[in-house]
Amino acid sequence: MATVIEKRSLIGQKIAKLDAPDKASGRTRYLHDLDLPGQLHAKILRSSRVHARIINIDTSRARALPGVHAVLTAADVPYQRPLGIVAKDHLPLKTDKVRSLRDEIAAVAADTVEIAEQALALIDVEYEDLPIVADVHTALALGAPAVHANHPDNVTTTWDYAQGDVAHGEAESDVVIEDTFRLHYVTHCCMGVSGIIADFDALGNLTLWSNTQVPFLHKREFAQLLDIDPARIRIIQPPIGGGFGSKLDIYPFEPIAIFLAKATRRPVKLVFTREEEFIASPTRQPVVLTLRSGAKKDGTLTFRSVETLHDNGAYTSWGASTPFVMMQTVSSLYRVPHCKYHTTVVYTNNPYAGSFRGYGNLQGTFAVESHMDRLAETLGIDPLEFRLKNAQRPGETTPQGLHFRTCGLQECLRTAAERSDYQRKHREYAARQADPSPVKRGVGIASMLHVGGGAKIYPSDGCGTILKIDDFAQVTLMTGASEIGQGSETVLAQLVCEELGLPLTSVKVVNNDTDITPWDVGVHASRTTFIAGNSAIGAARKAKAKIFAAAEKVTGVAAGELDLRAGQIVEAQSGRVLMALDKLVRSLHFSDKAELVMTTHYYEPPSKHQDKAFKGDVSAAYAWATQVVEVEVDTDTGIVRTLKVTAAHDVGRVLNRLGIEGQIEGGIVMGQGYATTEELIVDRGVIRNPAFRDYKLVTAPEVPEIDIHFIETMDGEGPQGAKGVGEAPAICMAAATANAIYNATGVRIRELPFTPEKVYRALHAPRPPASDAA
Repeated sequence: MATVIEKRSLIGQKIAKLDAPDKASGRTRYLHDLDLPGQLHAKILRSSRVHARIINIDTSRARALPGVHAVLTAADVPYQRPLGIVAKDHLPLKTDKVRSLRDEIAAVAADTVEIAEQALALIDVEYEDLPIVADVHTALALGAPAVHANHPDNVTTTWDYAQGDVAHGEAESDVVIEDTFRLHYVTHCCMGVSGIIADFDALGNLTLWSNTQVPFLHKREFAQLLDIDPARIRIIQPPIGGGFGSKLDIYPFEPIAIFLAKATRRPVKLVFTREEEFIASPTRQPVVLTLRSGAKKDGTLTFRSVETLHDNGAYTSWGASTPFVMMQTVSSLYRVPHCKYHTTVVYTNNPYAGSFRGYGNLQGTFAVESHMDRLAETLGIDPLEFRLKNAQRPGETTPQGLHFRTCGLQECLRTAAERSDYQRKHREYAARQADPSPVKRGVGIASMLHVGGGAKIYPSDGCGTILKIDDFAQVTLMTGASEIGQGSETVLAQLVCEELGLPLTSVKVVNNDTDITPWDVGVHASRTTFIAGNSAIGAARKAKAKIFAAAEKVTGVAAGELDLRAGQIVEAQSGRVLMALDKLVRSLHFSDKAELVMTTHYYEPPSKHQDKAFKGDVSAAYAWATQVVEVEVDTDTGIVRTLKVTAAHDVGRVLNRLGIEGQIEGGIVMGQGYATTEELIVDRGVIRNPAFRDYKLVTAPEVPEIDIHFIETMDGEGPQGAKGVGEAPAICMAAATANAIYNATGVRIRELPFTPEKVYRALHAPRPPASDAA
């Protein structure tokens, strides 16, 4: 009797990450665990002044210390070039001026870390202090010191976007409100600190062991810095202990390690301390945002107008380009016919900001969704109904050109509200504000829009895949997509196994070596599952077509009537086993006309570059979510406890349920920290809390109950219908928390984070007139 195999799917199953056993057992070797033969250890001397001229650097005592192999200053590397993917406005080693406390003055390579640290203490630097530009308002004041001489007004860049006619929109509004919101510094807090190992071989080829999120872009950037052919640079990515956008740019420590390796002709390893990670790694961009919004009596939104000031810090990294995302939320989260957006990015002597999960959207959504509640209250409309009236549907295109082929916003709103009992609680908690108990409860709702299929900001937003099936039906999947802890290698293996009818144990993923893997633009913009997933599926389908064509000749069954299941070639309709896959592959390999089952595929999404006015369909898909946050506020102490988060996310389709649940839970907790506890305290350019002792992360006892619901809109372009969700869960937590605190207390707080001190002061401050209290 013939064996029959039923068709089974991996899609939607709970699948553990492929790297989980090694990580859980301590076998994973991160960059700081790696050592090369003959390796030296590097340390960087940073500025002791916030803003000053460098008068003299004396390295003679450091050079004389036994065990020191190189001491470099800017004078020793005249070939160094300005850094940065976004703007090239700072050198790795500073020359005549320091502009922040993280500025690199000198670097040492020594036999041990301890000797390198001793050598730093022996370097003498003479400074001439300059006035400190401590904030954006000081920077823009008449006569303010110029942080960079070529920007005498301290303005780095400006961003402008407009749609419709804002004056007309305001004229037809029955309600107009305006608020200024202040968003703060936070930092990534990756468990794996920044680091790099640089090694030149005898022919001058450079190998870097790097935690970068964009290895192929960095090959090009490092080649430009060193004036060598990119083909002579190889980047290997060890397992990465967290990224969240912090590793998208080139930062000074990386070329400095290369300079030291070049000077010593030995491998050089440079790894940050935890304090150094706080001081010298990028931050989320602090923003002062003024939002003016309007609506008609029937609840129709009429316009939004935004002015923001971005604190660029001393130099320019990815943080300066966050307006690119913020303007999309202002223009396209709900139907907004008229919109105007302006940002001024300003140099200060503060730490410079980089890319961070959500990329400006946490800041923009905080303001927009706070205003949605304010407008609803002023109009006397339920906040949920107000949002539903203005929420987009599938098929709509916004005035900015974002085309929502699938759109689950209305379903997200309804699901999150129903599962949390939002409307009843919102009414009841508001009615209890005057109760004598000092402990109040509140519930708040907020939604978000973000790219879910990459973002076309480079010439290509694509990803390549090479797929090989060996003689034993084992698959090697070589992908350009980097694994930074988000679980990409697991979902890519899952998608390939779904196509080829194989168990996950049959797939090995190679994703960490630019000499082996094909090109990919990097990990950002919630793109990896969507774009690398489509690429992997494309390669697997080509392999399947090759297998079926060969099987047709052997079995006599037409290729279109075949399927792959459990490592067997079967009749698609009946499931009857025809032959083993590995046997067919061997027959191809060892035939007279030998063939290998090896395919390649490159997927380029159908997204478009935006024009000079920032209009265009920048992503292949868009992710939506609504989150309802329930809080408890102690009005005697200002302490805010997050009790429960109900999250509804339009994910296109659930691929790995375990992975996506973990992604959303982690994002919610990150958003909770942004809203309530985390703040990098920067005082006149000095970071006052560069340690976990004083930088308050949310810990396990503070994590709320989390109730997650998936809205499956089956995106037609996504892999198996999926969208990217990596950034989405963090985006609307602060806005929903702000709305919940207002529901509990009747006090609207427009500045993050909601620390006990800040909440207490707001609750006990003199109240404005009733007309402005909302």
